[in-house]
Amino acid sequence: MKSKAKVVVVGGGVVGVSALYHLAKKGWSDVVLIERKELTSGSTWHAAGLLPLFNMSYSVGQLHKYAVNLYKTLEEETGKNVGFSVVSNIRLASTKDRMDEYFQYAGVAQTIGVDVKFLTPDQVKEIWPLCNTSDLVGAIQHPEDGYIQPADLTQALATGARNRGAEIYRNTNVVGMKQTKDGWVVETDKGSIECEHIISCSGNFARQTGKMVGLDIPVIPVEHQYIVTEPHPEIQKRKKDGLPEMGVLRDSDSRWYMREEAGGLILGPYEDGAPACYVDGPSKDSEYELFQEDLDRLAPHIEGAIHRVPAFGEVGVKKVYNGAICYTPDGNPIVGPAWGLKNFWINEGHSFGITAAGGAGWQLSEWIIDGEPTIDMLGVEPRRYGDYCSKSYLKAKNEEAYSHVFITHFPDEERPAARPLRTAPCYDRMKNLGAVFGQKFGWERPNFFATDGMEQKDDWSFRRSKWFNAMEKECKNVKENIGLLDMTAFAKCRIKGPGAEEFLDNLVANKLPKKVGRINLCHALNTKGGVHSEFTIMRESHDSFYLVSAGAFQRLDHDWILKWMPSDGSVQFENLTNSNGVLVVSGPKARELMQRVSKDDFSNENFKWLSAKMVDVGYAPVNAMRVNFVGELGWELHHPIEYQNHIFDKLMEAGQDLGLKPYGIRAMNSLRVEKSYKLVGTELSIEYSPYESGLDRFIHPNKGSFIGLEALNKWREKGFDNKLVTLEVHNPKDADVLGNNPIYENGSVIGRATGGDFGFRIGKSLALGMVKPELANVGQKLKIEILGEKYDATILDESPYDPENNLLRA
Repeated sequence: MKSKAKVVVVGGGVVGVSALYHLAKKGWSDVVLIERKELTSGSTWHAAGLLPLFNMSYSVGQLHKYAVNLYKTLEEETGKNVGFSVVSNIRLASTKDRMDEYFQYAGVAQTIGVDVKFLTPDQVKEIWPLCNTSDLVGAIQHPEDGYIQPADLTQALATGARNRGAEIYRNTNVVGMKQTKDGWVVETDKGSIECEHIISCSGNFARQTGKMVGLDIPVIPVEHQYIVTEPHPEIQKRKKDGLPEMGVLRDSDSRWYMREEAGGLILGPYEDGAPACYVDGPSKDSEYELFQEDLDRLAPHIEGAIHRVPAFGEVGVKKVYNGAICYTPDGNPIVGPAWGLKNFWINEGHSFGITAAGGAGWQLSEWIIDGEPTIDMLGVEPRRYGDYCSKSYLKAKNEEAYSHVFITHFPDEERPAARPLRTAPCYDRMKNLGAVFGQKFGWERPNFFATDGMEQKDDWSFRRSKWFNAMEKECKNVKENIGLLDMTAFAKCRIKGPGAEEFLDNLVANKLPKKVGRINLCHALNTKGGVHSEFTIMRESHDSFYLVSAGAFQRLDHDWILKWMPSDGSVQFENLTNSNGVLVVSGPKARELMQRVSKDDFSNENFKWLSAKMVDVGYAPVNAMRVNFVGELGWELHHPIEYQNHIFDKLMEAGQDLGLKPYGIRAMNSLRVEKSYKLVGTELSIEYSPYESGLDRFIHPNKGSFIGLEALNKWREKGFDNKLVTLEVHNPKDADVLGNNPIYENGSVIGRATGGDFGFRIGKSLALGMVKPELANVGQKLKIEILGEKYDATILDESPYDPENNLLRA
């Protein structure tokens, strides 16, 4: 065994071996993999080997596309047959909502270049003659999809890695990991290895691996069963007659997949009640392990399978596999850097590990070797989770994620398990006013308010649903009177110390506010010049700054800050997220309201836009910041959280005759789109330069050095491929842009929508989107696709509502 290596990969399933392969392929041959037993002996060996290209995420979809293309080339590269059967994949739809999901997905597929076709029930019958199509609405097909032999795939990747100098040590136990000044020491039962990087790919053992370095990795496996039947005469006859395989069949509304296997069929349901397993990890001797079958749990899905494919009920059961599959609370894997540790990487939680392994290894190798990934990985970021992920929370959410694999993935879906968890003090008051909640980073946030007899319940859809009317009322009230928004979930911190200004000036691309009490919007770029984070920064004193960012990215943003902080003690970081609440008042009567609840002066002369002051609201101390995300006169009221209900009550009492009413996150999104305001993860991304995202006025390349400047200058010299625009969508029927919608010019895709909504203040359906720069001209006529239909669209001036910001400055 080596005593030194650049990288040690822990875990020899397909995920770990793919990571090793990609590191070696990218030129790092001094890499090793340690596997406690044999390769594939955890979950890989019993996987069904499916390769679904289908994914509603723009970024995860790209990972899956890469993997499928890679696997097709491995036999030629390594000489190892991976058993890739390109038999296509058909997803059935029995409801209109399911077809809407497929239409929305088809837009994602077009923007990333994945081939997907729509099928009629008759066309399904031609491909799958054993399928009962009598009650189908339609279907989609991925012609390039299919299945693979997981063990063969893993061995081919291992061969490819070894051929490039990588080494694999089987039957070797990792017993400890220690961080050193220069990297890490991985301790095994056969000796120690010094290395620069560790990648945790330990699957079912993820939590035990994390514990060695003080990490609580939010992964707990769930049992998954699939049934292998005896051969069926009709399938055997098809093979004898030289007919092609019927392909992978997914009946999404019955929640199962099916494919041919040795003349019979495989059925894999995703049922309710599948239990989490290995909650504290498997035993040290676990290898090729299966659980006791429980066919009673699968009964409804077996009935559904017999209805859809009657032949399934005509053969006996040959074998039932019940094995562990790793899950996370949202069902997406965890790929990227660990928080708080240098050069420790996580590649865990792969519920679709065979498909995801290729793309995860690809992007992780780029991240490790080049310093950044090329694809925005927010959807799989380890830091998208926080300390709220207790073991009992993970158990509940992961079981839910498993049972929701085939649930219709509505864009406004809010899953109920383990909620409410984190609540602001005003939660009950908001609930009593009709709030219907969603959650971000564990925090409950009002999505909208059910009023005037509306049922206090969400109504999910790809189209305008009942909350569309609630949103309209909320938006119009913000425009005409005052709205109150709970944004306690904001990530908040203080950066202070003699080195604070110099540190922050290097962290962000904008200039810092010069005067005490002034506010600037600032963006942290990554080392390749893409947009990593957005911060509202307020100068509290000469050497103290208050930073606010999106609540969903608390751990990501704060870890980024801590990563770049000097180690000499000149800068201190204080997390204020849980100690500070935030209530936002916005609308033309906001000043009158604030004068009623405070003795401080809120006049425009005394309290300018983009400034902050310490004031009293009632008897409570408040840091009032004159900014908001909706484009109206207003203040964010940041306060010690124990005063929140006092402040809330004072505002509601004083604002009753002014028309003060609460509003939710969905109304806020409509209001922000009318202002062309950007969000991290949609309009702002590491895949786009800040100039492409329209942040020109927030970027100061001549202010001095800052992170990403050199790469940004090179990017600028090379030229940009995209430009963010605001579009009016003309006469959509009953749906608005959701994001990842293809944008066309003369029939060709020339961009994609990043987001959209109906703008009630201006009475227009709007979209924000990236298009080719040469087409980014006001008045340019384009087309945009919404749920399978193309609509005329026209590029507007940025900020179609109050473009001069007169209302904000009023």
